[in-house]
Amino acid sequence: MPPLQQTRVASFLISIHGALARQLAVALPGQFTAGWQTELNAQLHREMEVVSLLMRATSWAPDPAAPYHALTWETAWLSQPVSGIADQRLATTVDIAALGHAAHGVIRPAAILPVEASSDDPFVTALRRIEFESSRLIQAQIHFLKSDHLKPFRDSVSAAVGDRHRQVRKLWEDVLAGIGITPRANGS
Repeated sequence: MPPLQQTRVASFLISIHGALARQLAVALPGQFTAGWQTELNAQLHREMEVVSLLMRATSWAPDPAAPYHALTWETAWLSQPVSGIADQRLATTVDIAALGHAAHGVIRPAAILPVEASSDDPFVTALRRIEFESSRLIQAQIHFLKSDHLKPFRDSVSAAVGDRHRQVRKLWEDVLAGIGITPRANGS
């Protein structure tokens, strides 16, 4: 992948995974009363690993559209109140998990790589690693979002997950279209 494409893809992924790490870091302290919270704590550290990996593996290029995109993305990741859940801490945690579910379920970074992409390329390896980790990380969100603790809010949780999926899918598709990448049929 050319450096500008790497820059745009990495910037988007760093934005969403960085937002998840920041939000988890703020929301989780003092909440270790259930097993799913341990899973989300582990996710916090994996999100930070994704950001670190991309920072080092990307061949960066100047991107004149970066300020606009960064503002758009960072605004999109802001916490969105989940209607139907009065406990604000719980509602925020549900929104973080919904965003994480979307980030790990919608974004298929390895699917944008050309078939002939070299596994010796650090960026190629990073995208494949991120996709592999996403398949594991989504389990934390599923564990929490389907927990007995949230049964009374099932409709609200489902709506929040659906909204975040639509939002992330649109932004990811916009990123790819903006740099001329068409994902393979089975990806993205």
